[in-house]
Amino acid sequence: MSLMVLMGTGVNWVSISSFATAVGTLVLAIATFSAVRSSNRSARIAEVALQEQRRPILSQSRLDDPMQKIMFLEGNWVSANGGRAAVEHTDGVVYLAISLRNVGSGIAVCQGWAARPGTSRDYPSHVALEEFRLQSRDLYVPSGDIGMWQGALRHPDDPVRAAIVDGIDAGRPITVELLYSDQVGRQRTISRFGLTRAGDSWIASLSRHWYLDWEGPRPESLTQAATEMILREEEAAADMRAGADAARDVNGDAAVQPDDPPGK
Repeated sequence: MSLMVLMGTGVNWVSISSFATAVGTLVLAIATFSAVRSSNRSARIAEVALQEQRRPILSQSRLDDPMQKIMFLEGNWVSANGGRAAVEHTDGVVYLAISLRNVGSGIAVCQGWAARPGTSRDYPSHVALEEFRLQSRDLYVPSGDIGMWQGALRHPDDPVRAAIVDGIDAGRPITVELLYSDQVGRQRTISRFGLTRAGDSWIASLSRHWYLDWEGPRPESLTQAATEMILREEEAAADMRAGADAARDVNGDAAVQPDDPPGK
């Protein structure tokens, strides 16, 4: 009886059925979209976790790490104690080596290197990728352990070689940048080291990291802003010291002036 009444009211059951189907499809689509988003988020988290498990980060070795002896193509040997570098030029060839420690969680594979005379403040950014010298020898630095890097400048017409030779003779610092990756060739990183003469040895110190395949924990803009702030503060301090020295000179000259000019 009720069905007949409903049918008599002219209800469009086809429209109701289509609407219910559409609502059900929409609910299913929303549920599917949420599941896909959750799955993608989980996949990204898993990928980041995997990258962290094999991310290398090179630094200078500790001062108490053992000495490493390194041989070059010509049969020339150099040695680098913990936290130090080897810097030599013999028969026109410049030999460079650094005692390294991998503080990351993955194996570091050296891909290339670049060397320049001067300190980090002379170079706001790293060398262009196409200017890195390819690493001819397979150099792997295991995670949590020490290793070494070596490079040589041999070409007699190489202006970098000539400039570094002059720097070595004058005892000036040298900047070395290493390009390396993880063991599958990803997560490319550039680490900058400063080599500074200290008596008869050269101290190696890390100053910067650049991550080429992601922005990294410190974006370049923030790092550059911090560098500019330090330079401004250094300039202000230098101006203050110069003003204080000038004031002392003036006061000192005034103090030694006689009360009356000579001849009176």
